[in-house]
Amino acid sequence: QVQLVESGGGLVQAGGSLRLSCAVSGRTSSNYAMGWFRQPPGKEREFVAAISWSGADTYYADSVKGRLTISKDNAKNTVALQMNSLKPEDTAVYYCASTARPFSLGSYYPYDYNYWGQGTQVTVSS
Repeated sequence: QVQLVESGGGLVQAGGSLRLSCAVSGRTSSNYAMGWFRQPPGKEREFVAAISWSGADTYYADSVKGRLTISKDNAKNTVALQMNSLKPEDTAVYYCASTARPFSLGSYYPYDYNYWGQGTQVTVSS
């Protein structure tokens, strides 16, 4: 059974940085696209960033471009989200997600992801 576990969330002041990590277990191959989504308080889940199976292609929501960076370590079967210049509006529960189709390119849409982590809270104070 594939499981995703996020870590690295916490409380940070505006302008600060955090690094989220997501570890994938239950499958030996890392040839799958991964994504990060977030759900702000009282709002629906939204796309943050995605990365293709090889790590060669990345996609970002306009609101995070230039501040957040997604990366993938296929040897360790992990994906990370480096978050810099954080703003109070980045406050949300952040979820890691993975496709079930190998060699996929990544997607902006949650319905393209088959596996989800439990989420990690990120709070940015002003």
